[in-house]
Amino acid sequence: MPDQKLGFCTTTDGVRICYATVGEGPPLVKAPNWLGHIEYEWQSPVWGHWWEELSTHHTLIRFDQRGSGLSDREVKDLSFDAWVSDLEAVVDALNLDHFILLGISQGGPVAIEYTARHPEMVDKLLLFGAYARGHLKRGQTSAEEHDAVLTLTKHGWGRDDAKYRQLFTSRFMPEATLEQASWFNELQRISTSPENAVMVQETTAQIDVLHRLSEITAPTLVLHAVGDRRVPYEQGRQLGSLISGAKLVDLDSNNHLLIESEPAWKVCQAAVREFLGTGPAVVSDAKKPVPAEPAPDGLTPREVEVLRLIANGKSNQEIADELIISFNTVTNHVKSILGKTGSTNRTEAAAYAIPRGLS
Repeated sequence: MPDQKLGFCTTTDGVRICYATVGEGPPLVKAPNWLGHIEYEWQSPVWGHWWEELSTHHTLIRFDQRGSGLSDREVKDLSFDAWVSDLEAVVDALNLDHFILLGISQGGPVAIEYTARHPEMVDKLLLFGAYARGHLKRGQTSAEEHDAVLTLTKHGWGRDDAKYRQLFTSRFMPEATLEQASWFNELQRISTSPENAVMVQETTAQIDVLHRLSEITAPTLVLHAVGDRRVPYEQGRQLGSLISGAKLVDLDSNNHLLIESEPAWKVCQAAVREFLGTGPAVVSDAKKPVPAEPAPDGLTPREVEVLRLIANGKSNQEIADELIISFNTVTNHVKSILGKTGSTNRTEAAAYAIPRGLS
């Protein structure tokens, strides 16, 4: 990857924010999420594939939120409004008049609030593993459990022993390799102080932008891992249902942050490329594009793709590999196809497809 360029800007309350730019093309701004360090995480086993993907066709803009990374560490205000203000400061400093906005995890509600305040600025909104209400607001965690985690953070965060930070890592990436987990543990330690880590958690727990969802008019793509252990899938589904016209893409993963080696990352890549217009929609045959309208018997466009490959003798695993979707997703599509076409097996489904030009 090319080298990123670092710059600084100052917020309205005098906090210096460090931002990084890399790549060429339309600007894509990422709102900060749980404790980052734009220099340390640049080429990493956890984030590297994200930055490479997003900077291939765009000018990717990332920044460290106040209190972490290369931005000012000693700050009094770590409120949600201050985080939105940081985003506004970076946008103003780079003289952006419109851009794509990405919100991952806690960056999601920041991106939602910014989009509601400045609808003319956001061309498209991309939300990954995001939510509208913090875990205390949505009742996911008890006050006692929340307070216990804060106590552990306060006393154990800065230690060389990573067992305290592993509490977070294991929920962000339960399927991480030892290298990935160790790296993420260290990222959290160097990103901020124990005191700031506590204040960040206090703020995120109380976030509530649920009332803003109906105000979002920008085209929106929501991606969420079905088995997410940090932010439950229901939070992504809520965003997808309450933001007008939003598209929700389910990811077959237990990780809050997708690992490059897992199949769900390929699904995420394909969905983002299609949404941003940097790659064609994934189809089974380039000479046979998916019809705009559902096929006979209510088959969806994706089911048509799967049916074409069934008619060509492909197995479920081969279909999953070609369409860059999970094996379980293919299995569900096949069951739906058999039901809709009145077929009892794959041979009958193929016989249904051929005379209708779906082979």
